[in-house]
Amino acid sequence: MEPPSQPAKQQQTEGSFPVLEILDPAAPHVFLKPAKQINDGQDVARFLTSKAYRDIGTFVLQLNRAMCPRKSTGPDGKEKIQTFLIGSEYETQPVESVKKLQQMLARIEVFIEQAPPDQGPRRFGNVSFRKWYQLLEAEVAALLREHLPEPVFRRSPGDNGSGSTAEVELTSYLLGAFGSAQRLDYGTGHELSFLAFLGCLWKLGAFKDETPNGDIERNIVLGVFEPYLRVIRRLILTYTLEPAGTHGVWGLDDHSFQPYIYGSAQLTRAISETEAMPTEGSVFRAPKPSTIVKPEYVEEERKRNMYFSAVGFINDVKKGPFWEHSPILFDISGIKDGWGKINKVLLVYTTPFLHSG
Repeated sequence: MEPPSQPAKQQQTEGSFPVLEILDPAAPHVFLKPAKQINDGQDVARFLTSKAYRDIGTFVLQLNRAMCPRKSTGPDGKEKIQTFLIGSEYETQPVESVKKLQQMLARIEVFIEQAPPDQGPRRFGNVSFRKWYQLLEAEVAALLREHLPEPVFRRSPGDNGSGSTAEVELTSYLLGAFGSAQRLDYGTGHELSFLAFLGCLWKLGAFKDETPNGDIERNIVLGVFEPYLRVIRRLILTYTLEPAGTHGVWGLDDHSFQPYIYGSAQLTRAISETEAMPTEGSVFRAPKPSTIVKPEYVEEERKRNMYFSAVGFINDVKKGPFWEHSPILFDISGIKDGWGKINKVLLVYTTPFLHSG
């Protein structure tokens, strides 16, 4: 929501844990149409010290911690463990703001029926994806107006001469979250654009539903992000979208990264509301990391867990030995210190500035 060159500010906190700030609704804010800012090594270095980068990392950590199992003491004095799974009430009975976003994603998915894949011969992505994308572009303004709370659009833009509004930023991030119509591809950069879209909504106060500790974040991950991934996976399969910017076998995944973060968090050792994320250990009866190489086990677990859901999609689109087409995930599956260690490894890889101390 702010240019990457701006210096970082202190984040708001929930207890002792950082939380992405919510902008003051009474104060004007400078909105900018998102544009490419990273073109060379110096731009990368500047980005890594920017508020934009810190906001991204803070939001990921905030969502990640919410997905960690929770422990509490029941009336009988016995410890109780609560886990947060795909298909739980956070997805099936979400808060109103999340329900509206689910409805928006459902409307977006319907466009697939209006743009069936071309049946002609092709080497790469199906050209009908461009028709699908044009439908999204034509309807995006109406979709946002229908499914986002009105106060989001009443934000007063600061006077920087650009004429941009909150709607301009939100539109760019949402359109950027569904792949490239020009290249007929989809990758982790597009997934990051959807995270930016959700982060913008958070900063604009769109998720102010009354919920207990961490429940709104669980609604966002299970009620919005996982359904978004389902739409994306259908788009990839329908239009045979190419992986964008893939590192091949040397990358974690051709298309996604975030489900591995939140999915590993779902399986870590349980914590109380005042404890930090565990860096080792697993929740009681969690599947062993090594089971990701067993397709029949993955098929069952993908119904409940985001990590296994992402691995299941790899199995849908790739054939052959798992260690051969996904060696990085295969190596991770050998970690002996549990899902807490896997979660830590993935977070350090994506948000190193928050783990330097």
